[in-house]
Amino acid sequence: MSDLTRPSASELADQLAAGEITSVELTQAHLDRIEAVDADVHAFLNVNTTEALAVAADVDARRSAGEELSALAGVPIAVKDVVVTQGQVTTAGSRMLQGWIPPYDATIVERLRRAGLPILGKTNMDEFAMGSSTEHSGYGPTHNPWDLSRIPGGSGGGSAAAIAAFEAPLAIGTDTGGSIRQPAAVTGTVGVKPTYGSVSRYGLIALASSLDQAGPCSRTVLDSAMLHDLIGGPDPRDSTSLPEAPPSYTAAARQGADGDLSGLRVGVISELGGAGYQSGVQDRFRESLDLLVAAGAEVVEVSCPSFEAALAAYYLILPSEASSNLAKFDGMRFGLRVEPESGPVTAERVMAATRGAGFGDEVKRRIILGTYALSAGYYDAYYGNAQRVRTLVQRDFAAAFSSADVLVSPTAPTTAFEFGQKVDDPMAMYLNDVATIPANLAGIPGMSLPSGLAEDGLPAGFQLLAPARQDAQLYRIGAALEARQHAPGVAH
Repeated sequence: MSDLTRPSASELADQLAAGEITSVELTQAHLDRIEAVDADVHAFLNVNTTEALAVAADVDARRSAGEELSALAGVPIAVKDVVVTQGQVTTAGSRMLQGWIPPYDATIVERLRRAGLPILGKTNMDEFAMGSSTEHSGYGPTHNPWDLSRIPGGSGGGSAAAIAAFEAPLAIGTDTGGSIRQPAAVTGTVGVKPTYGSVSRYGLIALASSLDQAGPCSRTVLDSAMLHDLIGGPDPRDSTSLPEAPPSYTAAARQGADGDLSGLRVGVISELGGAGYQSGVQDRFRESLDLLVAAGAEVVEVSCPSFEAALAAYYLILPSEASSNLAKFDGMRFGLRVEPESGPVTAERVMAATRGAGFGDEVKRRIILGTYALSAGYYDAYYGNAQRVRTLVQRDFAAAFSSADVLVSPTAPTTAFEFGQKVDDPMAMYLNDVATIPANLAGIPGMSLPSGLAEDGLPAGFQLLAPARQDAQLYRIGAALEARQHAPGVAH
C-alpha cells in the first residue's frame, strides 16, 4: 500500500468513499507517522490513539452498512489545544491548565465528531495563543519540519507543523492576529482566517474576544474549503455568530481550479512590502502576482495609510482583552492552584502564587500591559485611541475594496527564523504579524497559501484578503493560483 499520509484530504476522502482504503488504515498510518517523527517535531501535546481508532472503526462500519456520510468522514484531523475537547486534556499551551479535562466540546469539535473525523490529538501552541513562534508554549517549542532549527510560526505552530510533517491531513487553528496564516506561510501550507463570526467561537479559550477566529489548516486550498464547510455556520451559543448560512466553499474552490480569473481586480497593498521584507519573500510574491495576471486578473496598487499604526493598536487591544479574559485563572475555580510557601493562605495570596507559577513571561507581559491600558486615567489615551485606529483600518479596507475585489500581500515579512533569534526581543517578534493583523482588526477573511521557496530554501506565503462574508472569493482565487503554480513548466 502506498503511503497514506501523503495524499491530500480530498484525495483520501475519495479513496474512502470508493472503498479503496478504510478509515482505520488511514488513521493508523497517521498515528504511526506521529510516533515516527513527532519526537523531533513536537507538533502534538497529546495523541488520542484509542478514541481516534474507535471513531475510525465506527465510520468504516457505517460506510459498509450503506449509511450516507459527510464528505470528510473517516479523514483524521488534529485540533489546536486552545479548542476544548470533552474527555481530552486541553491546556492552551499553558501550565495553568496542565491536566485540565473539559466537561464539554467546543462547537467546532461537536461538528467534527458529528461528521466522523477521527481526532488524532491536540497540537502545541504559544501559551494562550500569545506568540508568533510557538516558543512560548509551556511544554516546549514545536520545530519547523523544513528545518528543525527554525520556528514553525505561532501561535498555531503545532497545527501547521503537523500538516507540513504529514502527521495529519487536516487541522484546526485559531487566528487572533495571524496565528493561522503566519504559520502556514513559514511551513508551506494553506491556512484560512474566516470572516469574524462565521465559525463559532463557543468552546475556544478566549485570548481577545473581538479578534479570535478559528479556521482550517491543510495542504491544499480545496482541503481547507471542505473543512471550512464542515465547521462553519451559525451557532446560537455564540453571541457573535453570524446568522446566515455560508455558501459552499468547496464549490468555490472547485470553480477556481480551472485557473480563469478574467475580470478580477487584485489590489497590492503598498504599505505591506518594501523595507523589512526579505528579498526572496518579495520575489515569490511578485511571481505569484504574475500568475494571477496570466490567469486574467488586473493588478492595481492600493494604499491603506492607517496600517502603519495597526500593529501598535493591536498590541493595545489584544493585551487589554487578554487581561480581562485571563482574570478567571485565579487558582480558585479550575486549573492550577498554588498556595503561598509561608504565611496566611488568603484568596489574594493564592491568586498571586498561582498566576506567578502558572503563567509564562509573555503572558505576564501582556496582562500587565493590558491592565495598565485599561486602568483609570489611561483608558482613553491607550485603549480608546487604539479602537479609533481600528476604525481607521476598517475604513481603509472599505476604500481599498472599492477599487479592488481582493487585496494581496506577502503573509509574513520573512521566512522561518531560528529558535532564540527573537524570543528576547518582543518588538521584533511582534513585527512578524505586521501583514496579518489588519484583517483581524477589521474582521475580514484572509488566506495564506504557498508562493514558493525563498533564497534560503524555506517556504514563503502569499496572502489573499477579501471583504467580510466573501470567504468564497478566497477559495476561488486561491484554487486558481494554486492550479497555476502547479501547472507544467512553472517553477515552484
